[in-house]
Amino acid sequence: MKVKIVNKSSYSLPKYETSASAGMDLKANIGEPIELAPLQRAMVPTGLFIELPIGYEAQVRPRSGLAAKHGISVLNAPGTIDADYRGEIKVILVNLSNEPFAINPGERIAQMVVAKHERVDWIEVESVEQLEQSERGAGGFGSTGK
Repeated sequence: MKVKIVNKSSYSLPKYETSASAGMDLKANIGEPIELAPLQRAMVPTGLFIELPIGYEAQVRPRSGLAAKHGISVLNAPGTIDADYRGEIKVILVNLSNEPFAINPGERIAQMVVAKHERVDWIEVESVEQLEQSERGAGGFGSTGK
């Protein structure tokens, strides 16, 4: 799939690091480091603008290394970039650790996955009994075991 992109950052375009990668790393397009105190959040610009085809979204997700090693996550994970959004892609990062963390210019801060999605037309019914029964039923969080 071909997707139009404008790169106003100082860095190369996002790319897949391996032949089986689902996501591409997004980099912080900032002039100087941003220090995130514990529990602080920041909107970090990437300098990227995209035009996705209708029926697709870009999902912005945390990088596992930043999350595991430093407690840095994407606050609204996964963040959704809709096909009709034309503004700059920004990443809402949060520091969930007990230590300050510096985001440096050009640092890989998140990953972006482009995914196809469906739209639904609701068929409203009057009662829960009109929904098809399932093995799980109304069982919620933790109802299927550990």
